[in-house]
Amino acid sequence: MSTSKNISVVIPLFNEEESLPELHAWIQKVMNENQYSYEVVFVDDGSSDQSWKVIEELQAKDSNVVGIKFQRNYGKSAALHMGFQKVVGDVVITMDADLQDSPDEIPGLYKMITDEGYDLISGWKKKRYDPITKTIPTKLFNWATRKLSGIYLHDFNCGLKAYKKSVVKSVEVYGEMHRYIPVLAKFAGFKKIGEKVVQHQARKYGKTKFGMNRFMNGFLDLITVTFMGRFGKKPMHFFGAMGTLMFFLGFLLAIYLGIMKLFVDTEGKLIAQRTEFYLALTFMIIGSQMFLTGFIAELVNRNSSSRNNYLVEKEV
Repeated sequence: MSTSKNISVVIPLFNEEESLPELHAWIQKVMNENQYSYEVVFVDDGSSDQSWKVIEELQAKDSNVVGIKFQRNYGKSAALHMGFQKVVGDVVITMDADLQDSPDEIPGLYKMITDEGYDLISGWKKKRYDPITKTIPTKLFNWATRKLSGIYLHDFNCGLKAYKKSVVKSVEVYGEMHRYIPVLAKFAGFKKIGEKVVQHQARKYGKTKFGMNRFMNGFLDLITVTFMGRFGKKPMHFFGAMGTLMFFLGFLLAIYLGIMKLFVDTEGKLIAQRTEFYLALTFMIIGSQMFLTGFIAELVNRNSSSRNNYLVEKEV
C-alpha cells in the first residue's frame, strides 16, 4: 500500500458474503478496461457470516485487494474512517457492498475529480428501487440537510461518492457522520462539491442492514455536524449571544414590571403574583446558564489538543 495509485475503492460491509465475489469481479473488469492502477479496500465491520473468508480468498487471487476486519460491529462511519486512513489512491471512491451501486460509474466519477477539478462528487440515485417507507423519509432528510448545510445535493446518503485524496485525509468520520461527509468537507474548506446521476440497482442478495431509527439519528447528527462546523472553535459566539439576548429580554421585562408597579398599578397585584414576573425570571436564569455554558465550552476548547489544528492547502 505504499505506492500511489489512480483510484482507491473503499467498501464498508456487514454480512455480504454472497455479493463480494461478483462485486470484486465487476470492479476488476472496469479498472482493467480503463487501465487504472487501483486498490480495493474491503472493511469488514464485524460480520458474522463468511464475508472475511471471502475477502481473504479474493486477496489471495488479486494483490490489489486490501482487507480490514473489525473485532465487532462499529458502524459504517467507523469502517469508512479506517478505510480512509489506509488509502493511497489519488481519487477515492466509496460504494456499498450490496451491488446496488454500479462500478460502471467509476470512470465518470474519476474524470469529474481529475478533469473538472471537483473536490467531492456525490452520487444521485434519481431512480430508486427502494420501498416507499424508505424513499419518503429520505426525501425529507435530504431537504432538511440542504436547508441547514447550504449544500444543494439531492442525495446526501448515497454510498457511491468520489473524493480527492486530500478530502478523505482531512475529515474525521465518526459516530454516524458518514451521511454528512459533504458537510464535513465543506466546513474543512473544500468548496467544489458536485453530484452525478448514478444507476441504482435493486438489492440482489440478503436484506438491508438499516432500520427506521437511522432517520431520527440522522436528524440529530445533522444538528451536531452543523453546530460543530459553525461554532466548534468558537462556542461562546453561539451560547454567549443566545444567553445575553435571553437575559436582556428578561431584564427588560423585570424593569417594565417594576415601573408599572411603582408608577401605574400601585394598588394592584404584587409583582411576585404576576405571571410576567416568573417569565422574566426564567429568561434571566436560562440566559445566565447559556452564557456560562459558552464560557465553560471556551475553557474546554482552549485546553483541547486540536484547538489549533488548521488545514494548510499550499506553502511556498
